[in-house]
Amino acid sequence: MMKFRYLIALLVLALTGCFEDKNEITEVDNPEHVGVAFFQALYNEKNVKKAAKVCSPKLAKLVLHYQTPQAVARHLFNLSYDKVDVKADDSGVKLREQFKGSASITFYFDGYYQDNRIKNVKRLSFVQIDGEWYLDKILKDPF
Repeated sequence: MMKFRYLIALLVLALTGCFEDKNEITEVDNPEHVGVAFFQALYNEKNVKKAAKVCSPKLAKLVLHYQTPQAVARHLFNLSYDKVDVKADDSGVKLREQFKGSASITFYFDGYYQDNRIKNVKRLSFVQIDGEWYLDKILKDPF
């Protein structure tokens, strides 16, 4: 009976280690993935803390200052969505302008706000710190 309890306890511990933390964005080796994950956390998951974890310290402080995803979306991006699909620019021209430790990437938004379909474009600047990419600045609208 005692062996059975140890086996159950060991199994529970092993299984809890298999699940990744839902409050972390783990794929930070590519700025396109970081940008898409940031907007997924902000608009679809409504998780400001998760989104702020992939921002530079200065931008993270600003994002956390607004406290709610709606406030961040309204004040920083001037974009309100109930649900949105975000894609990084993958046209054949230039996927990103990447220089030593920084990148500028265009993101396309296609989603709904109060049953109205809204499409938009945003351009973001990323920096690489210790091999990981972080959202650094929101650039002026390209159009």
